Amino acid sequence: MRIRIHPSLAQGSVTAPPSKSMAHRLLICGALASGTSVIENVAFSQDILATMDCLKALGARFIVSGTTVTVCGCGGKPKATSVLPCRESGSTLRFCLPLCLLSEGGTLTGSGRLMERPLSVYEEAFSQKGIAWARTPDSVTVSGRLQGGEFSLRGDVSSQFLTGLLFALPLLSQDSRISVTTPLESGSYLLLTIAALGQFGIVVERPSEYTFLIRGNQSYRPCNATVEADESNAAFLGALHLLGGDVSVLGRNPETLQGDAVWEPLFGALCRGYEEISLKDCPDLAPILMTVAAMHHGCRLTDTGRLKIKESDRGAVMAQELRKFGAEIITGEDFIEIGVSPLYPPKTPLNGHNDHRVVMSLSVIASRYGGILEGAEAVKKSYPDFFEVLKALKVGMEEL
Repeated sequence: MRIRIHPSLAQGSVTAPPSKSMAHRLLICGALASGTSVIENVAFSQDILATMDCLKALGARFIVSGTTVTVCGCGGKPKATSVLPCRESGSTLRFCLPLCLLSEGGTLTGSGRLMERPLSVYEEAFSQKGIAWARTPDSVTVSGRLQGGEFSLRGDVSSQFLTGLLFALPLLSQDSRISVTTPLESGSYLLLTIAALGQFGIVVERPSEYTFLIRGNQSYRPCNATVEADESNAAFLGALHLLGGDVSVLGRNPETLQGDAVWEPLFGALCRGYEEISLKDCPDLAPILMTVAAMHHGCRLTDTGRLKIKESDRGAVMAQELRKFGAEIITGEDFIEIGVSPLYPPKTPLNGHNDHRVVMSLSVIASRYGGILEGAEAVKKSYPDFFEVLKALKVGMEEL
C-alpha cells in the first residue's frame, strides 16, 4: 500500500489500542485451561491471529464476538494436530514451540524474516533434554517430549524464550528450575507473563532475579480477563502531540507493568534536551524515539544490538529513512547517535521495510513534513486501523 501523508496538526482524543503482548499471553493461558475463559478488548492484528491459529492447531477453540474472544481450552494437554502457522510473529513462534513438546512435538512455519530470528536459546536448552530439531528456511520441526528439571537459558537474546518455558513447565509432572545465565533483556515482559499466569492460577516463584522455580502438576484455571492498553503503540499517538497538535491518548493503565510505558517521560526528556537512553528494557520504542529525537535535540541510544533481529534491521532502516528528512544519524554495533540538523520534506518516497513500527514512526514525522510512504500495509501486524485513527485525528492522507 502506497500513501501520501500531508503536513497536518493532529487533533482529538483517541483510545490507546489493546496490548498485543498481553493478548498473546491471555489467549495462551485460556487455551491451556480446562473450561471456558472470556478475553475482552482483543485487537485482531496479524500477530494475534497467528497465535490464535497456532492455538487452534494445539486443540483450543475460539468464539469471536466483536472484540471479545471466548476461549475453550484444551485442558492442559495441547497436541499439534496440524502445522502451526506463526506468520511473521516472533512471539507466537517462541511462545508456542515449547507447547508442542508437551506431546510429541510439531512443525511451526513462518514468513518474512521470522525464521531468521534466533532460536538458538531453545536449541541449546533442549539439546540436553533429547529434543530433536529440523530447520528449513520457512519452518522448524521439534520432536520429543519436554521433561522438567534444570534449565539454563541466556537472557540477553530475548525474554520470549523464558516466557515460552513458563507457559509449558507448570503442566509437567516434575518441578523445574530455570537459571538465567546472562543479564535479562526486556525483563518487564516477564512481569507481564507472570501476571497473566497468576490470573489463571499458575504460580511462578522467583527467589532471585535470575532464578525461576516452577512447580509441576499445576493446572490453568479458566477466568475472565481484559486486555489493557498497548503502551508501545500508544507511543506513536503520543508523539503526534509533540508536533504542535493537540492529541489526548486515553485508556492507559496507570499501573501497567509494560516496560514501554516509559515513552511518556522519555518524550518529555527529549523535548527538553539531549539525552542518553538505554533500550535494554524497551527496544520496541527505538523507531519512535529516533524520530522524536531527530525532530528535537538529538540523543544517543544504547543497547541497540537487538534491533538487527526485528522485522527489519530497525536501527539501520530508520537511519536510512530519517536521512531522507535531513537527519544526521550514526549507527554502531550497540548504539545509535542522532544529531541535530535542519529537517525538510523528503524528496524521495519513504520505505516501510515491511516493519510495522518503522511505518508508524515514518507516518508520525511525515505528518509534520509530508511524504509518500510505500509498504504502509505493514501496520496490520500490530495496529490494523492505525491509518483510520490518524484520519480521525485530522491527519491528511490518501492512498495512491
